[in-house]
Amino acid sequence: MATIGVGTKDEVRKIVYEFFSEECEVSPDELNDGVNIINDLEGDSLMFLELLEIFKKKYNLNVELKTVGKYIVKHPAVTIGEIIDMTLLIIEHENRLADLE
Repeated sequence: MATIGVGTKDEVRKIVYEFFSEECEVSPDELNDGVNIINDLEGDSLMFLELLEIFKKKYNLNVELKTVGKYIVKHPAVTIGEIIDMTLLIIEHENRLADLE
């Protein structure tokens, strides 16, 4: 579990934007927090899994995919901003994510 500070938020935002820019072959300038990953970028849910693996390694997270999946079913994340928020929650709460409502 990590403490979320301004530096972490900025770093997560930068990584998410770079990831979707590269994966979807769009300029980072075309991205904003309201961009819908599926409708606007023609992305898919597997991209989030790839992104999750990046953050698991970077922050040495102990979080199971099953836990994240249960949370996402109740709290879908479809925009870049929602993905950033979800990532910050995962970093902060790891497997306790399922306990959040």
